[in-house]
Amino acid sequence: MTNAAGDFELTMDELRVVARFAAESAQDVLSVYEDASPGDDRPRAALDAAWVFVNGARRTKVQRVTSLDAHRAAKDAATEAARLAARAAGDAAAAAYLHPIAKATQVGHILRAAACAARVAELNAGDDPDVGLAQLERVRQRATPVLIDVLGRYPLPPVGRSRVAQLMSLLDASLRTTR
Repeated sequence: MTNAAGDFELTMDELRVVARFAAESAQDVLSVYEDASPGDDRPRAALDAAWVFVNGARRTKVQRVTSLDAHRAAKDAATEAARLAARAAGDAAAAAYLHPIAKATQVGHILRAAACAARVAELNAGDDPDVGLAQLERVRQRATPVLIDVLGRYPLPPVGRSRVAQLMSLLDASLRTTR
């Protein structure tokens, strides 16, 4: 699949692999948001929409809408961990719409949910960076050759100062070296 602005091809099967990778990470931390914001199901709806796509349904407006809703929920979250958990769920739904354009910002659609989950793990362990690195290693083990191939079509992610950006860059580097 390419579009008028596409720099390379991305198949629906490849998009499903990317969305699965993001959804697995978001699933790991969804309870952090739900514990902090009982009754707000926006992140769960986004994650459910991601799984619907991963499991073979067509991507639809539902992934876009629930992704935006989960990101709005992140803005309303009371804690950093809850905010990141909601963002991971939103990123999982948004992964269905990864664009086939060689822009560094697209790497976030592939890896940001995992980086957010690693940061949540750090925060839940008293801000211990070793816990985040261990989480990234578990995530790296989950990466399939298809995911790594898709990632390799994109430039390196943008350099950022936030811990999530740092974790995303570390994950990106470790995945690219396994090619």
